[in-house]
Amino acid sequence: MAIAFTFSVNAQIETPQSSPASKLEQRVGLTDVTLEYSRPGVKGRAIFGDLVPYDKLWRAGANKNTMVTFSDDVTIDGQTLKAGSYAIFVKPMKGSWEVFFYTDTNNWGNPQNWDDAKVAAKTTVKTYEVPFNVETYTIDVNQISNSGAALEFIWEKTYAAVPFTVPTDTKVTSSIDRVMNGPSANDYYAAAVYYLEEGKDINKAKEWIDKSMSLTETPRFWQLRKKSLIYAAAGDKKGAIEAAKKSLAAAKEAGNDDYVKMNTDSLKEWGAM
Repeated sequence: MAIAFTFSVNAQIETPQSSPASKLEQRVGLTDVTLEYSRPGVKGRAIFGDLVPYDKLWRAGANKNTMVTFSDDVTIDGQTLKAGSYAIFVKPMKGSWEVFFYTDTNNWGNPQNWDDAKVAAKTTVKTYEVPFNVETYTIDVNQISNSGAALEFIWEKTYAAVPFTVPTDTKVTSSIDRVMNGPSANDYYAAAVYYLEEGKDINKAKEWIDKSMSLTETPRFWQLRKKSLIYAAAGDKKGAIEAAKKSLAAAKEAGNDDYVKMNTDSLKEWGAM
């Protein structure tokens, strides 16, 4: 008996990429940062100064352009990089890298004709040797604060970082100014906490937290905790102790051990226990 075999002409064999694609999304302050790149491996090779030559342009990854996208204007080495997407290129050197942010992101590898007019920003950063081997090429967003972070590159035994700042303070201050025309208790509270945490005008923070509390029928233990910290920072120890005691009582009632401990520690520090 004959057996017939039928094969689909559309069948495809799928195998893993040698340099798998990666996408990272990270919020820094109020700015969204997205990284898209491919991740080659060391695979027993010598990388910088060999596979990736010194003093020659490198696409900072594999396959299509490595790309970073910022949702707001950011600052790199004193240069304003407008919101948008950029290809990242690197010129590795011994002990340092030149890093370029290029407006044309539609290249597979390096551009055939480099155009200096398309360099939106460039900087030179030091490289550091790490005491272990990083097999898979990695770009990350680290050293995150409200006002900035760093694009970190690490592969084989080499590490480099490009710091950048984001316009968080400008955006928050603008938002505060806008909202203060008719702010709610939550708006006053958020503004006060921001001023406390960023070391801005503490007397203004104290004014706002008082306004927030006056508009809140029953302040919660976490709100009272912030009030105590703002009062302490403003030098009003008596007011800080009073707020901390109220926060402690409310935290005990809510069964929140973390806030019980924080308030207890503060009251001991302020000589009230």
